[in-house]
Amino acid sequence: MTDTSGSFFLGGFECSTHRLPSGRRLDLVHSTRHDELAASDYQLLQQHGIRVARDGFRWHLIERSPGQYDFSSAIPMLEAARDTGMEVIWDLWHYGWPDDLDLFSAAFVDRFVRYAREAVLHMSELDDRPPRICLINEISFFSWAAGEGGIFNPFQTHRGDEVKRQLVRATIEAVDAVRRVNPRVVIYQIDPIINVVARSDTPEDLALAEGYRQSQFAAWDMVLGRTAPELGGNEGCFDIVGVNYYIHNQFVWEGGMIVPSDPRYRHVSAMLEEVWRRYRRPVLVAETGIEGETRAAWLRYMCREVFTAMKAGVPIQGVCLYPILNHPGWDDDRHCHNGMFDYADATGHREVFPPLADEVERLDALARAMREGRVGALDSGDLETSALDWAAHVMQIYTDKSRA
Repeated sequence: MTDTSGSFFLGGFECSTHRLPSGRRLDLVHSTRHDELAASDYQLLQQHGIRVARDGFRWHLIERSPGQYDFSSAIPMLEAARDTGMEVIWDLWHYGWPDDLDLFSAAFVDRFVRYAREAVLHMSELDDRPPRICLINEISFFSWAAGEGGIFNPFQTHRGDEVKRQLVRATIEAVDAVRRVNPRVVIYQIDPIINVVARSDTPEDLALAEGYRQSQFAAWDMVLGRTAPELGGNEGCFDIVGVNYYIHNQFVWEGGMIVPSDPRYRHVSAMLEEVWRRYRRPVLVAETGIEGETRAAWLRYMCREVFTAMKAGVPIQGVCLYPILNHPGWDDDRHCHNGMFDYADATGHREVFPPLADEVERLDALARAMREGRVGALDSGDLETSALDWAAHVMQIYTDKSRA
């Protein structure tokens, strides 16, 4: 079974663990206090009708010495999920790895496969539900950020394809290892979806933009063995395709982002349908969100697109609010107001952002009605924010920010 039995909306706990250019290692699970408050955090989500989450293991804490595993950082979270009945999709790798490992080495693949096997073994021993995992989060994006853009560890350029092949190889080999431990494991393969438009109508610019747009499918295709078959991929390597979408995921090739009022903007519903037709697997919107006062409006806009795709026959499992908790900024520790819940106080209490909570409740009821065939959502008048209205709203916000 691949479908989740919980809610349409998911709460995504930011769990990045990579090292910054300064050398400081991020640990968002710890800095949001989610590690110590996992049970109450899960219960908080459930109070708002959210019964499914994305969360993460921290490899650098689990394998401090090669081949020596200490799951004390993960076991309390696994137990919290089990005891609260929270259904969790666990990231085993969210950008970070042990310091002694060279990302480009053969040892990286071997160590990741062994670590993944041990992780699923612990999941299976503590909870009799099928483990749900994303082995390596955002292979395509990370390959660009770490191997081309030089903005993620190990801060390389012109090595993006090398990074991608390495992470794909690790994924493929880990799939076999974890399925030997527990054949019921459900595997999610998650990457951003993008739209890239040309800066001019010249054949060269059009080809460059389309080539970059097509690159969003590269990791998925490699894992499935549709390209680079020498890496060992096959069509059974993942069960569900996860797509991440934010406001900056549509842009001009070597230029700035475009918004819905731009005639070159592509409906997110069409992008979701393209993914479904290409892979014929259930689709999860695995990350979406925005910072600031427009959080509710963004979710309304995204659900309009998701419901349009669902009406067209795309089997969408749900939408993950990412992040679900406000967190310190990666580079500057500023207070990022991008979640449904805020920092915990001394008692562990988190304040809710009411506009987003209210929108989740309203849209969740609408999603249930759609799934049960009781309403055609886009004919109901319940999603009144049009793409053009949303674009005008967002552009005003960005204009105000640029003037500040």
